Amino acid sequence: TVDGPAGSGKGRIAKYIARKWKLFHLDSGLLYRHFAYELLKKNINIYNEKDIVNFIKELKKLSSRNHKNLRTERMSKITSEISVYKKVRHFINKQQRIIVEKKIKNKGSVIEGRDIGSVVFKKANIKLYIEVDIKIRAKRRHKQLIDMGEQSIYPKILKEIKLRDKKDKNRKNSPLVIPKGANIIDNSNSFNLTIKQLK
Repeated sequence: TVDGPAGSGKGRIAKYIARKWKLFHLDSGLLYRHFAYELLKKNINIYNEKDIVNFIKELKKLSSRNHKNLRTERMSKITSEISVYKKVRHFINKQQRIIVEKKIKNKGSVIEGRDIGSVVFKKANIKLYIEVDIKIRAKRRHKQLIDMGEQSIYPKILKEIKLRDKKDKNRKNSPLVIPKGANIIDNSNSFNLTIKQLK
């Protein structure tokens, strides 16, 4: 399991591990983004928990495929809002376990997110928790949005990431924590080098 706050680079690390050891890779954040996308398509109010719970009853499964529309700042904000709901987290967690059970068979998996080692897969053999200085995370997200053709203002992104961290760490259901037994990796220096190379 690879956990960490927004923009910590856990996705890059998880993908590297999956490629190197030929493991199945799952980004739990994509499932939340797909769920948010489905809510938008159905014109369901993201602040109406009752309507969202009713929608979950109709939904059989979620795609775990990535596409550009899921990575916008708008989708990030919506995902942050709906991820606080207990029923949403329960549904996504169940989806993750179903996907991994189908894929794992004769080889392992690497799953990234914010509550993977602490809640979803507590018995994982290896747990990682990725830390990165918040300013570096904001610079990375700022550049990512610009590369995608979106308008982005660094101070605004920094403010939003601080708010996201606060929500993730203080939410009632499955808050972002360092999983028990996790190896803590400070990825700040790596991102500093990356940012310098990209300038």
